[in-house]
Amino acid sequence: MISEQELHNLAMKTVGDSLRENDFEFLTVNSKLNKDPQFVCLKEKKLHFFIVRAFKYPDNPKSYDTHIINKLKDHAENFGAQTYYAGVGFANSKNYEEPINKNEPYVINFEGWTQIE
Repeated sequence: MISEQELHNLAMKTVGDSLRENDFEFLTVNSKLNKDPQFVCLKEKKLHFFIVRAFKYPDNPKSYDTHIINKLKDHAENFGAQTYYAGVGFANSKNYEEPINKNEPYVINFEGWTQIE
């Protein structure tokens, strides 16, 4: 079975690839579980903080802890940065009810990041 840290790393890769495709420059990358933000990026001379969370099916990757998000948003505003949330869902591709195992196919539910206003 895949560990929480390994699942988090897969979520980080998914979000990181998306950021790279959208021309964000990485200033800081933090892959430790629940150590926020996971990505601090620069784009068009503006600073962006990204919070990444990994979820196993049936948990909803769009849900987040508003207390943590608002705390980081306040921190980001001190640096003139925008804050974003990126939830990534994972499931066993053969049977969503089964655990996700190493070296077995899985599906990803990622619909991009959401700016926190």
